[in-house]
Amino acid sequence: MEPYTAGESVPLLDDSTQPHRPLCPPLSSLSSSFCLKTTIWSELSGAVGDLGTYIPIVLALSLVNGLDLGTTLIFTALYNAITGLLFGIPIPVQPMKSIAAVAISPSSRLSLPQIMAAGLSTASALLLLGASGLMSVFYRLIPLPVVRGVQLSQGLAFAFSAISYITLNQDLSSGKTAGSRPFLGPDGLLLALSALLFILLSSGAGNERRLLVPSALIVFFLGFILCFARDPSVIKNLKLGPSPLRVMAITWEDWKIGFIRGAIPQIPLSVLNSVVAVCKLSGDLFPDREASVAAVSISVGLMNWAGCWFGAMPVCHGAGGLAGQYRFGGRSGLSVLFLAAGKMLLGLMFGNSFVRILGQFPVGILGVLLLFSGVELAMASRDMGSKEESFVMLVSAAVSIKSSAAAGFVCGLLIVLVLRIREVEWFHLLRGRLCGSAARSGSAHQQA
Repeated sequence: MEPYTAGESVPLLDDSTQPHRPLCPPLSSLSSSFCLKTTIWSELSGAVGDLGTYIPIVLALSLVNGLDLGTTLIFTALYNAITGLLFGIPIPVQPMKSIAAVAISPSSRLSLPQIMAAGLSTASALLLLGASGLMSVFYRLIPLPVVRGVQLSQGLAFAFSAISYITLNQDLSSGKTAGSRPFLGPDGLLLALSALLFILLSSGAGNERRLLVPSALIVFFLGFILCFARDPSVIKNLKLGPSPLRVMAITWEDWKIGFIRGAIPQIPLSVLNSVVAVCKLSGDLFPDREASVAAVSISVGLMNWAGCWFGAMPVCHGAGGLAGQYRFGGRSGLSVLFLAAGKMLLGLMFGNSFVRILGQFPVGILGVLLLFSGVELAMASRDMGSKEESFVMLVSAAVSIKSSAAAGFVCGLLIVLVLRIREVEWFHLLRGRLCGSAARSGSAHQQA
């Protein structure tokens, strides 16, 4: 990410932030999507950079709602490989967080068909917005400080969740904490702090020259090994072979409940964080490879229309995942291709039985990965060049954190509108109108 230069100012309203790009890149561009941009180790490390958000949500849905982990691993592997090829940057594939939060909540728990209906409804909305061109118009008209406010709020929300993961015992199936994390043990506070210190020493603040050590990859494999140390019996419960594919039967009642409870809160979050914030962040991190909002929006739609009918978890792209993969070394589509290979291997070999191993993964280590992802995403907001822009961004972020991304977005737009109205010289404008009206009346009187 390019450093911010003092004195530079970004306009509040910018309708030329993204050049027109074809939805499907030419073959010459596709051939370079998997070209190595740094080192294999950096790309491998970047591949696990977004697992701090992916694993807790997919695990909770598997334990609470009966989501088939094997099917989800296979489909998300395909999504990763295809998006890596089409975009040429480490565009992540992450769970639809609002739908997941509603689905696992004891007060509003959704059945598996209702979860899929919510995912398909959200996907349809994004597919329509992307294919019609409305998403591109929307993107060009959004003031940059409002986008930065949404990014800042999402980054801080990740960081707050990460700190809870590190310091408190987590019951991922209920989303609740269970007291302070013990200092020692295979998922103790010492382990998480050691992982945090190791990443800081090996990669610093994420500078390009300090990404020689695949810190995230090492930390992730340490956590994977500790899964067997925490519960050696998980090996006995593994079953070889993929999960059988089943077409999901969705009733009209499932569509109604899924749309009202899941899709309605998810659609604005997907538009803002999965499309707008992702494309803006891709332009910040990869100025020559900024993702097209129409392509990203259509991508979310097609992914879910392909997978949700078979019970695969509803997914989207996320700015936090992109920030995390970039932070740990991902610089090309090769990074998500490595991740796709890993998911596909596990999904084909162990199917849904792999959930037993994943359930033993140290949550503190997931918190460490999530913390760096959140901070990297929040730092994208450092390019505000004036006090006015910073004010809009911070108010949008504050409202987003306390309420929702949609509320923060609307609040930011209203503030920009008020600031623009304030700049109009109303007295001079009114005097000019009155003088012009009087002159026209005098001219008409003379002619009469």
